[in-house]
Amino acid sequence: QVQLVESGGGLVQPGGSLRLSCAASGFTFSSYAMSWYRQAPGKERELVAAINAGAYNRNYADSVKGRFTISRDNAKNTVFLQMNSLKPEDTAVYYCTRGWATPLGAWGQGTQVTVSS
Repeated sequence: QVQLVESGGGLVQPGGSLRLSCAASGFTFSSYAMSWYRQAPGKERELVAAINAGAYNRNYADSVKGRFTISRDNAKNTVFLQMNSLKPEDTAVYYCTRGWATPLGAWGQGTQVTVSS
């Protein structure tokens, strides 16, 4: 049973930073690429960042490139998303899932990120 639990969201001012975590269980974590998606109200869920199983390859949406960093700790079955220089348009619910370019079906409950002054 795949379980993904996101945490670390909150309210932050523009220009601030947050670090999101996703604790995974129920599968062989080190064998899977992992990714972060986000969904703002009225918008489609979009890919934010992805990292391959060995953590050598990463991919980012153009809108977050240079500001966000995805990483993973396979020993702890955890994926991270470091978000710097946050903008109001980053406001969304952030989800983690398995997969590189396409989600593989299991989602966590999400964590809310709100960027506002």
